[in-house]
Amino acid sequence: MKSWLPYEFFIGLRYLKAKRRQKGISLTTLISILGITVGVAALIATLAVMTGFREELQDKILGANAHIVIDDRTNEEFENVGPTIETVIKVPRVVAATPFIFKQVLLSSNYGVFGVILRGIDPEGEARVTKIGKNIVQGTLENLADSSSPGIIIGVELASRLESFLGDTIAVISPVGMEGKGGIGAIGMTPKIRKFKIVGIFDSGMYEYDSSLAYITIPEAQKFFNMEGKVSGIEVKVSDTSAAPEIAQEIEGKLGFPYHARDWLKMNKSLFSALKLEKIVMFIILALIILVASFNIVSTLTMTVLEKGREIAILKAMGATRKSIMRIFMLEGVLIGGIGVALGLPLGLSVCSVLVQFYKLPTDVYYISHLPVKVLPFDIILVSVSALLIGFLATLYPSYQAAKLDPAEALRYE
Repeated sequence: MKSWLPYEFFIGLRYLKAKRRQKGISLTTLISILGITVGVAALIATLAVMTGFREELQDKILGANAHIVIDDRTNEEFENVGPTIETVIKVPRVVAATPFIFKQVLLSSNYGVFGVILRGIDPEGEARVTKIGKNIVQGTLENLADSSSPGIIIGVELASRLESFLGDTIAVISPVGMEGKGGIGAIGMTPKIRKFKIVGIFDSGMYEYDSSLAYITIPEAQKFFNMEGKVSGIEVKVSDTSAAPEIAQEIEGKLGFPYHARDWLKMNKSLFSALKLEKIVMFIILALIILVASFNIVSTLTMTVLEKGREIAILKAMGATRKSIMRIFMLEGVLIGGIGVALGLPLGLSVCSVLVQFYKLPTDVYYISHLPVKVLPFDIILVSVSALLIGFLATLYPSYQAAKLDPAEALRYE
């Protein structure tokens, strides 16, 4: 029965095997395969963790922040926000928009004082733009507006620091007094202090937000900061987060000067740039494992050329061309790489599964409580192609040496 595979494939496959007196494959071939297997598995697991970190951080950031933030280039505050929001809503791919107030204050309880970011929000609008409502573990976002006394929602870590619970009262302290200036008392400038009741506690899963964010309603924030009729900016949610930079430019073009639209990628550029660079560097470093394994392929094929010199000479005498001889050893190297990749992929995926189930992270160091892992098809293709390419390149020198072997010299003393 005639095979559709070329004869070079069967000879290369035969050369993978050990000598007759040995069983299985040779030790050097086994070491080459194991080296590629370990390299591929390490690359798959590392890239999955790096991708998981990026996806998890992106989800946490977008859970507590809008996709686009609009502010005034010339002033920290602006008025007549209603018409501006109407213009923004008409921009294609914009899902929702809501005003907000953004200030730095101190929160004080009987057990400590901590600096936080205080955000004045419209509870109904904020629920459409961010996921803060879904992150509340005690109380509800609606309680912020329904509370008879001024209400505040704080993060779970901040509540722990203040040793405060749902229903407790804490003080918000700001140096801003009347008309945006510090209040003047008998001893000079005095801070502005107001009591707020804790009506909700949220857990975003990100330590930085849970320990430094607090929410009150826009009317309470305007009253506290003397910003009657004014806001700090507008939060915008879009239908496609990856297109946020493009939509931000379109919004900025519609509104004109002095409005400035910043997308979430621009606001977190340093963080995501660092993660991208780290992923590239880790890929290069771990690819060196496969490169080291390729040296074993070179040595394996070189030894095979020396051992099979007589057979190569016979093949040439029977009419085999130089290209055919090169293909034999190239196919042998590609087979080694292919077996390594075939074993490394499931091993890498198994490592990812183990990491997800059993590895936990300290939240105050890594912002998240578990090790995120996400395997992308592109990463699997990239690792597989890279491993096969390195294995193929490792075959070039031994294959060339085999191809240029002189049959007369090899058979002279036979």
